[in-house]
Amino acid sequence: MNLKGLNWLGLSLCVIILDQLSKWLAIRLLPYGQPQAVLPHFNLALVFNTGAAFSMLSTADGWQRWFFVLLAVLVAIALTFWLVRLKTHERWIGAAVSLILGGALSNAFDRIFRGHVIDFIDLYYHRWHWPVFNLADSAITVGAAILIVRTLFRR
Repeated sequence: MNLKGLNWLGLSLCVIILDQLSKWLAIRLLPYGQPQAVLPHFNLALVFNTGAAFSMLSTADGWQRWFFVLLAVLVAIALTFWLVRLKTHERWIGAAVSLILGGALSNAFDRIFRGHVIDFIDLYYHRWHWPVFNLADSAITVGAAILIVRTLFRR
């Protein structure tokens, strides 16, 4: 057991702070459901997501909120145990796990205190739009990508 692995929690906290700050700004500055052009193929579009990734289960009658909160808590516990067990040289794994942890907790915070996750990043190509997402989703995706690459290309 390596309690120094818990040093990675600082990165998780940074993800939570940046994500919550960006969501606060989105709520204050963006009209709901009206995309605001920023760059070609990139809009800011405030939407509320009661489901999971890609709005999965968003039309369920409310049970999904607490299911996803419970899932996030269980994942957070597992990821924290993973961080504690990391070897000192496993920096990429530590970064990946802490990015996923911070993103999961920040979205869980939204579900607990707002009843939905705030999304606002809208990427598109012509008429095809990727589902709107947020910085926490980006941190989870980057963390997962690091884990996949490390697993596939491990020496």
